[in-house]
Amino acid sequence: MSIRIGIGMFGWPFGEYGPQYLWDWIDQAENSDVDSIWLTDRIVSTELNLEPIVALSFIAARTKKMLIGTSVLALPLRNPTILAKEIATLDYLSEGRMLPAIGLGTEQRSEYEACGVRREERAARADEMLFIMRKLWSCQEFDFKGDHFTLNNVTIQPKPVRPELPPLWVGGRSQAALRRVAKLGDGWLASQVTPDEIALGKNYIEEMARHNGRSVDTDHYGVILNFALADTSETALALAQPYLIPDKQRKDINAKDINAIGTVDEIIDLINRFVSAGATKFVMRPTCPPDNMFEQLSLLTEHIIPNYHQ
Repeated sequence: MSIRIGIGMFGWPFGEYGPQYLWDWIDQAENSDVDSIWLTDRIVSTELNLEPIVALSFIAARTKKMLIGTSVLALPLRNPTILAKEIATLDYLSEGRMLPAIGLGTEQRSEYEACGVRREERAARADEMLFIMRKLWSCQEFDFKGDHFTLNNVTIQPKPVRPELPPLWVGGRSQAALRRVAKLGDGWLASQVTPDEIALGKNYIEEMARHNGRSVDTDHYGVILNFALADTSETALALAQPYLIPDKQRKDINAKDINAIGTVDEIIDLINRFVSAGATKFVMRPTCPPDNMFEQLSLLTEHIIPNYHQ
């Protein structure tokens, strides 16, 4: 079991700074032991949010080592053939570094309307899309007739680099999301979850996967964590507090169980609890003012990552 730690972005964390700030941050990560970089997905937004496939193509061109992923891509808002082509192209040009993680998207009805999708159909669309994308990546010609998509003798090129295909991870913490992992996914990437919830979810996925005649690699369980590191818990919380997005459904959960905010020892202790629960991959999102983004990345690479990457 290999523990790997990557970094993530929620929206645009660089404030009024322009693209050069992102490129400098990417360069800093690429020149360290950061495993991967992940971008979130918001198509409709009043704030700056990069479209992840386009932005990752720029990042792929600037890097050679880091894996590149989506955390997570709103699958139902897109067309499966176009998306399969985009991901395969990005995987080909990055020499097999693409890690697509998908979800159903936000609860914002206007975003589905703006993309020509009925929100009530999002789960069924996502299931068909997962099946279609795999087939387009692995078959020379493919026919499909579903409730939402029809393909007749369709093929795409290039194919993804890896013979085993890019692993499609599924986000979410609902039972429906866990069933989707077990039935159609290659891994689980969860956010706003506790170590105990990871353990319970992993057991549920394994049981459901066996029921479907499948298995999910034990190395394919990941967690997205907001993080802020400082000499004291109070200083770390002061950095992060203005940038934490409250989850109204998580009022009963201790924030320290779902956010890596505190001292080095506190963050390592939380990661170790997730590892004991079965998580192996971590997406750490700096949760701090724009001027602290580079410092937080340095602290992560100097004090946290060396405990896990061997």
